[in-house]
Amino acid sequence: MIGYKEDKNIITRPPVVVVLGHVDHGKSSLLEAIKDLKITTRESGGITQHVGAYEIEHQGKRITFIDTPGHEAFSNIRSRGARVADIAILVVAAEEGVKPQTKEAIKHIKEAGIPMIVAINKIDKPEADPEKVKLELAKEDVLVESIGGKIPSVNVSAKTKQGITDLLEIISLLAEIENLKADVSKKGEGVVIESYLDSNRGPTVTLILRDGILKKGDVIGTPSSFGKVRIMEDFQGNSLDQALPSMPVVVVGFEVPPGVGENFQTFEDIEAARSILKIEEEKRDLKSLFSFLDFSKENLKDNQEIVNLIIKADVIGSLEAIKNILEEIIVSFNKNKEEKEIVGVNVLKADIGEINESDVKLAISGKAKIIGFRIKVNNLAKKLAEREKITIIVFEVIYDLAQAIRNLLEKKVKPKEIEIELGEVKILSVFRTEKKRQIVGGKVIKGVVKKSAFVKVVREEEKVGEGRIIELQKNKKKVEEVEKGSECGILYEGNEKVEEGDILKIYVKKRE
Repeated sequence: MIGYKEDKNIITRPPVVVVLGHVDHGKSSLLEAIKDLKITTRESGGITQHVGAYEIEHQGKRITFIDTPGHEAFSNIRSRGARVADIAILVVAAEEGVKPQTKEAIKHIKEAGIPMIVAINKIDKPEADPEKVKLELAKEDVLVESIGGKIPSVNVSAKTKQGITDLLEIISLLAEIENLKADVSKKGEGVVIESYLDSNRGPTVTLILRDGILKKGDVIGTPSSFGKVRIMEDFQGNSLDQALPSMPVVVVGFEVPPGVGENFQTFEDIEAARSILKIEEEKRDLKSLFSFLDFSKENLKDNQEIVNLIIKADVIGSLEAIKNILEEIIVSFNKNKEEKEIVGVNVLKADIGEINESDVKLAISGKAKIIGFRIKVNNLAKKLAEREKITIIVFEVIYDLAQAIRNLLEKKVKPKEIEIELGEVKILSVFRTEKKRQIVGGKVIKGVVKKSAFVKVVREEEKVGEGRIIELQKNKKKVEEVEKGSECGILYEGNEKVEEGDILKIYVKKRE
């Protein structure tokens, strides 16, 4: 196999390269240019939503690339991507320079302790300024070779393919320097790159092998799942009988989808996998991803609101992203809010796969809304939801999902009422008193008095009660308002009897 040089059981393995950088700086477009695969056209909104692993051949040598999502919610996935890789490419747009996620990517690369290559992308743009980018990177302690550092950099254009060959040659050179090796006599082991539930094939997992050989029929396991390799394919969907180190492969055969970023290994048989891994049922509970929400739920006061959610996504990586989004939204939404304005979120269920009838039934009993990400709603679930008026919202782009959750929280906030003072009336006489109502006469000494306005009863400068103006008269005629200086008759309703000499402070309530 091209790229694999065998020396007994120790072979030189191809480098695994992770591509990191800020959203929209052209990571996926750069990979398109490298391997002529149309990634961005297959991704909603042109944004990579998942981690993908791809293999290319350059000058007779293989290179594996990991493409990581750029959105901030995928921080955990990007961090794992850096740990899996041997070499990192930091993509920075030549016209935009260092951005928040660029800094975050630099942090991940340094923590992983792997060599870095800076790819200054979009060099074809008129406003491109690669020298400015290099100076900005220097401020983040990333010194490229052209300004006296040791980190290689290359100016590239995914659009014109300028610099692509140079980039691949630098990768090959770094791989030689790193002297990457693997032991094929070991049991197969590596890392889970992606994991999802395919409606036709069941749990489907993307793996990168680090040591050993993975064969069709092998028993395979992670800390949260195990099974037997029934189907094994390369990244293009071609069937494989075996995989060698650094190869990205798609495997079907796990009992349940394992966690993204988990290490996997092969076992003699299913019983060995079960006994060594000691799988616990609760580890398969994807809702545990959202355990951080328990705090907000338990601490809600009686007068506070809660939003019940059922979350379904296409892959575990997406659930992790949604978890990060929810955590961030809840903290920022409730920051500086009064107790009565705090809104909590309770995730009744979090799972992967299409929205089904059982999801809708749970939403009915739990008075929940169903949020879906890049999945379908089956027909039975759709009909039941329509009949029972259950809200199902499915999103293709993570930004839209985040905004929808913010909107749900906003709707739950009890509107804040403020009082707007209108005027004051001094009571001159009390004409009739009933159980909760009185007819009184007075003079407007400040502002105006309006029908249906609220009243605070003040006696000797202390509030003694409150009520409302039911009817207002001037010169024995019903009116809507009476101005300062005029006398008026008031039909008052309240919890305290009005007396002569009292001051009625008149106000209205307005919701903010």
